[in-house]
Amino acid sequence: MDRLGLLETFVSAIAEGSLSAAGQHRGITQSAVSQQIRQLEAAMGQQLLHRSPNGVSATRAGVLVWEHALKLLERHDLMLAELDALGSEVAGTLRISVGHFLGREVFGPVLIGLGNEHAELDIVLKLEDRFVDVVREGYDLAIRAGKLGETSGYGRKIAALETVFFASPTYLDQHGRPEKPEDLKRLKFIQHHEDKSLGSFSVTRDGIEYQAPVRIGFTADDPDIIFKAVKSGAGYTRVARMLIQKELDDGVYEEILPGFAAPTKDLFAVTPTRIIPGSKIELVINTFVEKLAAIHRQAVAANTNNKLTA
Repeated sequence: MDRLGLLETFVSAIAEGSLSAAGQHRGITQSAVSQQIRQLEAAMGQQLLHRSPNGVSATRAGVLVWEHALKLLERHDLMLAELDALGSEVAGTLRISVGHFLGREVFGPVLIGLGNEHAELDIVLKLEDRFVDVVREGYDLAIRAGKLGETSGYGRKIAALETVFFASPTYLDQHGRPEKPEDLKRLKFIQHHEDKSLGSFSVTRDGIEYQAPVRIGFTADDPDIIFKAVKSGAGYTRVARMLIQKELDDGVYEEILPGFAAPTKDLFAVTPTRIIPGSKIELVINTFVEKLAAIHRQAVAANTNNKLTA
């Protein structure tokens, strides 16, 4: 076997901690994994693994080989990605993960449009509010809001979304409209499970930062449930302004603390390898960012018009 394949098997054995698990990951038998490791050790002239009934671990020489192997395999993947990007045709399969609400409202329509423009592009979109591991789970791209979480691969910040606190007008009629950040403690916050508040939000006005206390009243991992809870008067929540500007304009929701700026929410693109200029992944990300910018401009214009006519 070529040495690159031997290194892939070795890296898999270190990652999995056992030869049998490495075999399952590589799609070969445990004996084949053992044979490949012995071939690599013979080629290197060093013992690379400690073997025990509990699994395998790297020797000092194994750690050195593992560190270099990771870099070599990464460069190999980068080379393949660059070769793929040389073709002008946008084709092939893309497996993408994105959160439910952002996927439904923005990213899904973007991908549908790209699929219509590029007939040879096969898009597999997963809507899931969890931190996927793009390397282990075989994704080409994951879009994550708020924070990256623990994941393999490469993360790049692609946008920072303006957010807004909001509730139903009926809820605010019953519980009062906060005039200053500390008044938020009177209201119940409806929390998305990935958006932990840590007891307070930092809000700003005229460049000065204030701490707004948070009293958790409901937590859910489904955006639809969260919006239903807000509409039913269970409390208030926070999302990107551009995604609910129309509902704010129509009076379905009412902004809370409109004189203060809520924290922004960062968006990250996570990929198993570095993003190659001209690649399919770059096309998807750039189209997504352009769509976000267009929606943001519309929301800002609508918000400005509302203030002028108020």
